[in-house]
Amino acid sequence: MSRSSRLIDILQLFENGHSVWTVDDISQELGISVSTAYRHLRVLVNSGFLDPVAGAGYALGPAFIRYDWLLRQGDPLIQIADPVMDTLLENTNKTGTIALCRRFKDCVMCVHERRGANATGHISYQRGVAMPMFLGATSKVILAHLPDRTLKGVYLANEETIRKVLRTANWGEFRSQLREIRRAGFALTESEVAKGRIGLAAPIAQNSHVVAGISLIVDANDWDIKNVTNAISHVVGAAERISTALSDAESIISR
Repeated sequence: MSRSSRLIDILQLFENGHSVWTVDDISQELGISVSTAYRHLRVLVNSGFLDPVAGAGYALGPAFIRYDWLLRQGDPLIQIADPVMDTLLENTNKTGTIALCRRFKDCVMCVHERRGANATGHISYQRGVAMPMFLGATSKVILAHLPDRTLKGVYLANEETIRKVLRTANWGEFRSQLREIRRAGFALTESEVAKGRIGLAAPIAQNSHVVAGISLIVDANDWDIKNVTNAISHVVGAAERISTALSDAESIISR
């Protein structure tokens, strides 16, 4: 295995919930010698991706903060969506949160958020947090716009989970459920990601290719049928404005 692959393997260890790893732990976990682990760690420390900490351990370093800032400044999706998200909050519910999300591997990850001035409670969608592809309006509205071939692959790889979470008996029911979301142009869920929370999401596309989703997340106690009906038009409208701006600008967006 190449050195670059090993460096990635070491960084991915931090996704397992451990904030600090020792050389011995890394060596054992990856099945490499201690001397090899030291060589890789030296590269990561020198580049700022890892920092040595007390107890002969290593933690994620400041380079991630630097690159996160660069990403925020250079991501056209965030730059275009940010003012639209502020307007959406003003027009719908100042106690809610607007989340901008995109697909990441087999999950959906929040890349930007805006909380209302009177927002209450904790939300699961925060920048950098990966959420299950099958739960919540944000995930479903992106999933619903995947090509059938890609969608079938996702289904086969997660069939047991999909049957349990979405209560679908087979591939046909799964596809039918998502096609209904696609036809509607939005997804609406309640208490799927967090109890007592309503999620309303619409897809964001660039030249007809869905690249992200925008969601309004509110406390169920703050809404009634009139609120929902009003919010649907605003959320869908916000998604359409972002989509148009992305397409007009011909920005480079990851897919």
